[in-house]
Amino acid sequence: MQKTKEEVWGGCLSVIRDNVTQQSFKTWFEPIQPVRMQEGVLTIQVPSQFFYEWLEEHYVNLLHKTIRRELGPEGRLEYNILMDGHYNGQEPYTVSVPGSPGRSKHQDMSMGVNIGSNIKNPFIIPGLRKIHVDPQLNPRYNFENFVEGDCNRLARNAAQAVASKPGGTSFNPLMIYGPTGLGKSHLVQAMGNQTRTLFPSKTILYVTAEKFTQQFIDALKNHSANDFVNFYQLIDVLILDDVHNLAGKEKTQDVFFHIFNHLHQSGKQLVLTSDKSPKDLKGLEERLISRFKWGLSADLSFPDFETRVAILHMKMYSDGIELPDDVIDFIALNCNTNVRELEGALTSLMAYTTLNKKEPDLDLAKTVMRNFVRNVNPDVSLETIQTMVCEYFALPVDMLRGRTRKREVVQARQISMYLAKKFTKQSLKSIGDSFGGRDHSTVIHSCQAVEDLMDTDRRFRGQLDEIQKKIKISTL
Repeated sequence: MQKTKEEVWGGCLSVIRDNVTQQSFKTWFEPIQPVRMQEGVLTIQVPSQFFYEWLEEHYVNLLHKTIRRELGPEGRLEYNILMDGHYNGQEPYTVSVPGSPGRSKHQDMSMGVNIGSNIKNPFIIPGLRKIHVDPQLNPRYNFENFVEGDCNRLARNAAQAVASKPGGTSFNPLMIYGPTGLGKSHLVQAMGNQTRTLFPSKTILYVTAEKFTQQFIDALKNHSANDFVNFYQLIDVLILDDVHNLAGKEKTQDVFFHIFNHLHQSGKQLVLTSDKSPKDLKGLEERLISRFKWGLSADLSFPDFETRVAILHMKMYSDGIELPDDVIDFIALNCNTNVRELEGALTSLMAYTTLNKKEPDLDLAKTVMRNFVRNVNPDVSLETIQTMVCEYFALPVDMLRGRTRKREVVQARQISMYLAKKFTKQSLKSIGDSFGGRDHSTVIHSCQAVEDLMDTDRRFRGQLDEIQKKIKISTL
């Protein structure tokens, strides 16, 4: 009996999930939908041309292997690329892509715009005439000092693509979202700065949602709302930071809706940032949210250990300072809230060592950074190991001791048992008891499962190494 399209794609996903990072799986494979299974060919639907090209560039071998595993050596994969409709209400359509992607060329037809004296520019001081718009970009933000990792690779590559062809890619608007302190503003301003370098004739503007709102309020007070709208409709690349701050502001949302429509229809580029994905935004009109979904939404998550170390090295290089490797590891392993906290810890440590004329070492780092680091010197106990593992996987400790069989919980439980056996002198029975009364055979099985995964799964091995480093440093 032939497998259904859902069964074939589900089998592929079960293999893919074990061979890519959780973030990559969420970004690149969860959005895919199987649409047809016929004569040994599985057809999957992907959200955009960019999405398809990324899969072909980075995951083509993995996809081929999984398809052959599910359908045999003659199995093939085809793509349907979902092309979003425009404002005229036309329905989305699909294009079958059986082979290598065609590279369409887009000719850049947009021209730079001068703001004349007949339209009020909200970014100049009253009484002063200014022809060109100040982009409001911080020149310190660029791609060279933005550290790339699994946590931000999609967003960074999309931003670079937009900078190279503003308004000419399939991800317009580009929305970058994620919690505060992960580099959203840095990334979109880096995009703006590179666009400005590549296309000096284009009018580029970076503005926060709060400032946009205040300008609109001022325009209403001064009876110049039309000038406000006309000004923003002349922008070639509009970067609106923290768009979630428009929540509950109905009139501001309405005027932004019309500006958005005009720019998008005119082939201009829109770039947005938010603390949540479009579907999770509250207090915004549905018509705005639907437009945010037209392009590409790319999330930023907290960087892994290696990326955090790279961020610290980048900051140290820019500031002309050096630190011992164990101090860098200590900061990277224990600052796990956001990048600002990571950089703040480094700044505080260097300020203390400079003012007190002391050499930075691990003991000094622990003393100085108590405001940044929790539990800088705990004893290694079963509870400590459980807590560290749960913090790493963002799970409540109670779930390790419960009976749930969810895959992510089972794996965290097995890792905790393995580390408990390695770092404590507790008996197998005591370890099992601390995990909800499990017996010693469960502990033995868990340790074996971890060792087997270490031999076969590179990503898992990296996760385990990071947790072990954190435990070792906590004992120093």
